[in-house]
Amino acid sequence: MDTPFISASRGGGLGGRRGWYAKEDDNTMNLRFDMPGLDKENVKVSVEQNTLIIKAEEEKDSEDDEEARRRYSSRIDLPTDVYILDEIKAEMKNGVLKVVLPKVKTEERKDVFQVQVE
Repeated sequence: MDTPFISASRGGGLGGRRGWYAKEDDNTMNLRFDMPGLDKENVKVSVEQNTLIIKAEEEKDSEDDEEARRRYSSRIDLPTDVYILDEIKAEMKNGVLKVVLPKVKTEERKDVFQVQVE
């Protein structure tokens, strides 16, 4: 399932292919990133200013092995006030990274914020 924020952020991936998929339900956004040949020690997942950042790089064995190095980089802009950023979970297994972004319950979202004037 494609959502506007994900479609606008596609890129990266191994070999220039898409390499990841999204599935959404009422409670979560589930992302799957295909990263064949990479281990969890090589993967970094972070959130900076509402952007989910996925980076991975396989350590090379020798300097002559530059072509065999695997790299992955993806940035996904997340809509504000939709996901609980400090509860994001990630799991890497058999070359597949799964990221679960829990959603803020609709009744807890704030569409209007009052700003105190001093």
